[in-house]
Amino acid sequence: MNVMESEIPAIAQLVRELCGVALDKTKAYLIDSRLGCLVEEYGFPSFADFCRAARADQILKNKIIDAITTQETLFFRDKSPFEALQHKMIPELIDFKAGTIHSKRIRIWSAACSTGQETYSIAMVLCELLPDIASWDINILGTDISNEALTQASLGRYSDYAIERGMTATMLAKYFIKERDGYRVKDQIRSLVRFDRCNLIKPFNGIGPFDVIFCRNVAIYFDEEVKCDLFNRLADRLLPKGWLVVGSSESLTGIDPRFVPQHHCRAVIYQPNWKRVPVMV
Repeated sequence: MNVMESEIPAIAQLVRELCGVALDKTKAYLIDSRLGCLVEEYGFPSFADFCRAARADQILKNKIIDAITTQETLFFRDKSPFEALQHKMIPELIDFKAGTIHSKRIRIWSAACSTGQETYSIAMVLCELLPDIASWDINILGTDISNEALTQASLGRYSDYAIERGMTATMLAKYFIKERDGYRVKDQIRSLVRFDRCNLIKPFNGIGPFDVIFCRNVAIYFDEEVKCDLFNRLADRLLPKGWLVVGSSESLTGIDPRFVPQHHCRAVIYQPNWKRVPVMV
């Protein structure tokens, strides 16, 4: 079933309210391909009827979220942010916390984590960097709006195809167990992470604060208002010397003066809450 142009505003408004994704008449093909099957599956005569019913049905709302949100991810996606995490962010945080009451505490948030590859990649980086990681207080939170994606992430099981996308043979041998139909993340890595549902356009009640937040390749689907609000709220969840990592094609220039890009290991990262003292000459 194809959406009519007159039906698009109502669908777009519902989707924006549910998950922040911006749609308009140029995205009719996306509405058809992602939601058309749901309209037919539930037997609605039109997208308009489907939209009205969804507003009163949480199951339908969840189905829309799962269908419209992009679950494209892979292990160590783009590589450079993970290199910056290993060689810049974590070492500086360790030095900064040295001698404090929380000198061995690290809190990282993988927002919009999809099926968990980014979250587990972060955990593997920490294991590589900290040989005595068992003595550290590590907590890596992976969140997503899709219940379906979170279920897979929590299982920590991946197909051969998913493993081939970004995973090196060395890391695979160290941190995964071969199973009949793929691989399973070892308990050493799984114990460092937890997964929970979070809608990024809603208040972050009870979440954080964090030393590092990864929020990559999700805000590209939001309009400017939602995007600005999101990154300002994410910055508020960071500790004073905390780092924010965004997608390789994303820029926070113009959102707020505190978002000053830094370039490390070919990655662009931000420290929105770190107040640098000017050097007197």
